[in-house]
Amino acid sequence: MPRNVVRDRFFWQVAFQTVAVNFFLGGFGPSQGLLREDQGTTGAQAGLHGTALGIAAIIAGSLNSRLAHKYGRVKLSWLGVALFCLGLSAFILFPTYPTTLVSIMFAGFGISTVVNNGLTMLNHHAGDKAALTISQANAVASVGFIAGTLLIGTIATNYPDKWRLGLFLVIPMSLFIYLFLRDKNYVDHVFEDGARQTGKMSWKFWVSWVGFIACIGSEFATSFWAASLFKDRVGGTAAVATTVMLAYGIGMALGRWYMGQILFRFHLDQQLLIVISVQFIGFGIFWFSHNFAVSLIGLFLIGAGISTQFALASLRLIDLSDGRPDQAIGLSSLAAGIAIALAPFALGLLDDQFGISRAYIMVPVLIAIAFIVVVTIPSHVSQKKVQSEL
Repeated sequence: MPRNVVRDRFFWQVAFQTVAVNFFLGGFGPSQGLLREDQGTTGAQAGLHGTALGIAAIIAGSLNSRLAHKYGRVKLSWLGVALFCLGLSAFILFPTYPTTLVSIMFAGFGISTVVNNGLTMLNHHAGDKAALTISQANAVASVGFIAGTLLIGTIATNYPDKWRLGLFLVIPMSLFIYLFLRDKNYVDHVFEDGARQTGKMSWKFWVSWVGFIACIGSEFATSFWAASLFKDRVGGTAAVATTVMLAYGIGMALGRWYMGQILFRFHLDQQLLIVISVQFIGFGIFWFSHNFAVSLIGLFLIGAGISTQFALASLRLIDLSDGRPDQAIGLSSLAAGIAIALAPFALGLLDDQFGISRAYIMVPVLIAIAFIVVVTIPSHVSQKKVQSEL
């Protein structure tokens, strides 16, 4: 059974586009404690930055099919990179609370545009090798997440007032990717006039869509607030708590690179159930732990469990879309937007009311919902087809 991956120049272009946006997410998500201290906000107010990202993802998802058919997926992905850099620059240069919400919304639109079109481009480009190719492109992107977390945590530890400046590296990084890693010979997928994908999705698609919301909600609730839970349980400064999120990023990177190869004999749904279970085990270890090393193990397993959920759950939605991948990805971005908008904010609100430890009980509820949906609504992908893909 072949387990080949398409790693040509176009693969690296898409992978490094997502490296850039993941560098920001790796630094910004775990730094919510730092941002909260700088701005003097409550947990709910800090969580609104996640809401801003979510609203941006909703807007990007609603426009994705229309924009992709107008500009093409490749050009649209570069427009997403440009808008992301613009929003990021505003976040760094104008650090007051209301302004950061607006700038994060602009950056979030660019992030969602890059991620959405990266997935559909690789799905089209890699053909029957799409599943593992997408997973490994996401693994490369995780390097950006790890680097962002490490850099912001290090700067915050040594220069507490300067941590935002580390995010500026994304600007020259994005320019380098465009000038030197872009596949200038790639022929973009051309859509016929009037071929924009529309129509009603099946009830099975919508139930799976709810499961997708649960997957993304548990991921962003973890990336935004796990550092705060670590600080509450183990102690230390906000800067140290931000740095320990490296374990989460490393687990995610290794999971994205190896999980598909380890689980290649399993059906798509079985793979998703296994990684959701790994996430749940990691959560249990992390939530009950008051020990530094044990907490790192829990974070690593959470990252490994979350690693391939986005790709697998997205492929499920594409499979259940009756041949409308751009529309399915647009709706998945809508789902991701809802999850990103609500999960970090809800956790921050619960933190204000009950403390971060009790508030975190929300996460296993989301994990359970995702698991039940996959069990209840199987995908149409046959065992033979999945094996040929992986």
